[in-house]
Amino acid sequence: MPEPRTPLCDLLGIKHPLIQAPMAGGATTPGLVAAVCEAGALGSFGFAYMQPEAMQRDAEAVRAATPAPFSINLFTSPQPGAIDPQAQRGAIDAIAGYHAELGLPPPEPVKPPYAPDFEAQFSAIEEMRPPVFTFHLGELPAERVRRLQSAGIKVGGSATCVAEARRLEALGVDFIVAQGAEAGGHRGTYLRDPYDAMTGTFALVRLVVQAVRTPVVAAGGIMDGAGIAAALALGAQAAQLGTAFIACPESGLAPIYKARILAAQEDETVITEKFSGKPARALTNRFIREMHARQAPQLAFPAHNSLLGKLRATAAKTGNADFVALWAGQAVPLARALPAAELVATLVAETEEALDRLAALRR
Repeated sequence: MPEPRTPLCDLLGIKHPLIQAPMAGGATTPGLVAAVCEAGALGSFGFAYMQPEAMQRDAEAVRAATPAPFSINLFTSPQPGAIDPQAQRGAIDAIAGYHAELGLPPPEPVKPPYAPDFEAQFSAIEEMRPPVFTFHLGELPAERVRRLQSAGIKVGGSATCVAEARRLEALGVDFIVAQGAEAGGHRGTYLRDPYDAMTGTFALVRLVVQAVRTPVVAAGGIMDGAGIAAALALGAQAAQLGTAFIACPESGLAPIYKARILAAQEDETVITEKFSGKPARALTNRFIREMHARQAPQLAFPAHNSLLGKLRATAAKTGNADFVALWAGQAVPLARALPAAELVATLVAETEEALDRLAALRR
């Protein structure tokens, strides 16, 4: 059987219907993105927490390494205004003991901005002109979608329900990433309550494919070629994998994170707001268990993410997985520690094998 190729592959300029997910927080180094791109898939940067100067530096590094197209992703959810220090007291008190345990100074109230300025980041995108741009946690106005497209940039957005997919199509995006409930990291829901938008990946993909004419990418709980083949069979034109790339040597995440990914067992992930203030899927650990048991208060996203920054960074640096946000999808036990290019080649071979098996059923 010939190698699988879809119209979206042609649109994005990639050889394989495979996208390495844009994971914010340090995973998507230039080395990882370049290796994935060079192997014929779409490598993606998660730049949500990065300043424009760093964004430009990393993008230039990939361009110097490969002529292949790559993608950049940003979060589009609005930041809250200044939160009164007294209103932060409950969330601060909830983590004070953990700060003391790690030898950190007592936590202090956080002040805005809680994350890089989106307007500055978006201006950097317009200046850099990456081949592909995607957005998450919200929408991008149609006028901005058209501006990017007029500059030759293909634009995609994430949807966790049919309503969001239809909204993205109305905004004029080039493709829609259907994020199922199995996905690791932050839920992209913005038109509904996130806990009411927990449709599984394959059910969601099929619903979205039938609801819109825009190309659909399947995301969430896909870790091998059999999963990619299943997504294609359901009408998706590509699959987006994130957790599968975390253990790659080119990934920028801490060794303790990678070790936990490779040691994960079935049913170890949970949806939590306790690390960032927004629902996200992660491997459960002591912090999540204790914060849930205490029903500890939290700030709005991304202020809460900022409040926990020192705790998470120190834990990662010292190899303490108890206080690291171990974002991961439900199929994490299928993770492999392969170099990124080898992983892409393996995934492609597995996809072809799975499609051959399906074809053999007709003979």
